[in-house]
Amino acid sequence: MIIRNFLQIFLIFLKINAILIYMKNYKEKCIKLLEDRGVSIKDIAECSFYLQAPYHPNLKVEDFYKDISSVLDKTEVQSAIMVAIELDRQAENGTIIDKDLSEILHNDDGLFGTDEVIAYGICNLYGSIALTNFGYIDKKKIGIIGKLNDPNTHDDVCNTFLDDIVGAIASAAAGKYAHNVLENK
Repeated sequence: MIIRNFLQIFLIFLKINAILIYMKNYKEKCIKLLEDRGVSIKDIAECSFYLQAPYHPNLKVEDFYKDISSVLDKTEVQSAIMVAIELDRQAENGTIIDKDLSEILHNDDGLFGTDEVIAYGICNLYGSIALTNFGYIDKKKIGIIGKLNDPNTHDDVCNTFLDDIVGAIASAAAGKYAHNVLENK
């Protein structure tokens, strides 16, 4: 009986390890994709800092690097980054078949909303604080988010999804930071 239970546990362990081995981590790829689009980890940290600075007087931008790294470790976040950037690139390159959709993406139509929905997926991993942070930072267009959203700063570049993804990562990292502060009190 003991040997049988041990073997069952061992088989479960092997299955879990097999799954983990075959799961690919795209974190470094995503960081490179963000950098290629003009977004650095520091840019994201500055947005997170903006969200949390009013509550923590000794806070530094660098305090968010660990939380941003942790957010970027999540498979769901990596998938959202890759999808968002690919959709923006396809809109830029004119490779979206539906021309109406291509125009909506290029103009970052305010009623489109799908860009925010993908960003919500990131925020929902980190609770209501991340979601409310995202709504605030998306409205204020702070730092790199404002630059990505400004059509005058880039000709023929589409950042319809990217500005929201960056805002979501910053909001999630700020939410994670806030939760960690509460847990460590």
